[in-house]
Amino acid sequence: MLQGSFVALVTPFRNGSIDYVGLERLIQFHLENRTDGILLLGTTAEAAALASDEKEALLLFALKRINGQVPVMIGTGTNNLVQTLSATKRATEFGASSVLIITPYYIKPTQNGMYEYFSTIAAKVDIPIVIYNVPGRTSVNISAETVVKLAHAHHNIVGVKEASGNLVQAGEIIRDAPDNFSLLSGEDALNLPLMSIGAKGCISVTANVVPKLMHEHILTCLKGDFTTALKQHQHLIKLNQYMFIETNPIPAKETLAMMGLIEPEFRLPMCRLIDRNREILAGVLKEYHLI
Repeated sequence: MLQGSFVALVTPFRNGSIDYVGLERLIQFHLENRTDGILLLGTTAEAAALASDEKEALLLFALKRINGQVPVMIGTGTNNLVQTLSATKRATEFGASSVLIITPYYIKPTQNGMYEYFSTIAAKVDIPIVIYNVPGRTSVNISAETVVKLAHAHHNIVGVKEASGNLVQAGEIIRDAPDNFSLLSGEDALNLPLMSIGAKGCISVTANVVPKLMHEHILTCLKGDFTTALKQHQHLIKLNQYMFIETNPIPAKETLAMMGLIEPEFRLPMCRLIDRNREILAGVLKEYHLI
C-alpha cells in the first residue's frame, strides 16, 4: 500500500536548462530528511514546460541518484491517451515504483469517458497507477463513484491523489474502495483532515522545504496519535498557506532559493514572485527558521 509523505519535487533550472547540480542537491536533501517517496514530473516540477528529451534525461539522472532508497513515482499523465500510454510504459522501463496520471485536462471528459480512459491505460500496463484529481487545474472532477469503480476493476489502480478539497468525496472513496487502495492528500492544508478520515499520506508541495516535518506529521497520523498530529498541523498551517501565496511551484522554488538549495529560475509563463510577496514569504520563512 502507498503511504507516507511523497514530495512533489520541483525542477531546478539554471540559465534556461535543468540544473543537475541543484537537482542532486535536492535529492540528497530529501534522502537525509526522511522523505518517504519522491514524485518526479508532477505539476510542481513544471513538467508541462519540459521537452520530452529533457524529461527522459531528468528521470535517468534522478533515478540513478535515488538508487532505490525511496519509492519513486513518475507523473506520466497528459490529455492524450497515446502520449500517456507511451510515458507510462517508459516509466515502467525506468523502474518507477508507480505512476501518477492526471485526469485529462482541457477536454472536460464525462465520467464514462474518464472511466474508459483510465481502464484502457490500466489494461495495457502493469505498473501501479495513482489517479490525480485536481479540478482547479483540469476543470473536471473525477467522482468518488468513478474512482471506486476503477479501483475495483483494475488491481493496478492503487490510489488517488485527491486535490479537489471535497472531504465528503474523499470519505466516500476511503469507505468504498478496496482495503489496499490509498487516498493521498493533494492539498497540504487538508493533510490532517484527510488523514483523520483514513487517507494514507500526501503528495506534498510543502515537503519540498520541510521534508522532515512533513514525514513526521504523516507518520504521527498513521500511528493514530491525532493529539500530537493536531499540534504539528497547527505549526504547519502558516507555511502551507504561504506555499500558495502565488501559483505553485513559484513560492516553493523561491523558498528553496532563499535556503540556498537552487536558483530562483522558472520557465515562462511561470515567473518570480512579485517583490511584495517575496518579502512576505521571507518573513514567514524566518518564523520557521528556514532562512
